Amino acid sequence: MNSDTIKSNLRNYYNQEAEHRNASDKDGWKAKERKAFSDMAAQENKKHLLEIGAGSGQDSQYFMEQGFDVTAVDLSKEMVQKCKEKGINAHELDFYNLAALNQKFDCIWAMNTLLHVPKADLQDVLRNISAVLNQNGIFFMGVYGGKDSEHEWANDICDIPRFFSFYSPDKLKAVLQDVFEIISFKQYDVGRTNEFPFQAAVMRKR
Repeated sequence: MNSDTIKSNLRNYYNQEAEHRNASDKDGWKAKERKAFSDMAAQENKKHLLEIGAGSGQDSQYFMEQGFDVTAVDLSKEMVQKCKEKGINAHELDFYNLAALNQKFDCIWAMNTLLHVPKADLQDVLRNISAVLNQNGIFFMGVYGGKDSEHEWANDICDIPRFFSFYSPDKLKAVLQDVFEIISFKQYDVGRTNEFPFQAAVMRKR
């Protein structure tokens, strides 16, 4: 499956999910990761933050409340609209084309979005992220993983399939280390499924 088809399916899926996602509460473990990254960025006096795959803008709104100058991007037009309703500077854009923002950032946040990138494309996407990150900038990437696989999946809520790439810890760290310096990496069970635990990486631009 080519990237255009993958992106089209994702766009259609998340357009349909916008209302539901906007009304959903934030999982506690996601909020903890978010706070830890926010605290680290604040301690380093970071100001400008980019959220990739912002969804309905809950995280971007949180970062704004913490005093960051936030820009958000998402593939879904409906999700971008939810962001704008929260007063977020949001753009309909995918992670392949971040250079179109014509801006650089001190920190970048990507929660459960880069797992939609095919393995063959991930290094290029990571380089695109690095290119819009300021010197000494920091980058959070959170994904489900645990073992190596690529597949499409459709649930009983929406029959539009989404593409997922999952990595074992060693494979993911190897890909990330080619582009970034890894500050911390952890994998843990979030109670949703033992098959795909959560992986959280905090990185710095080389």
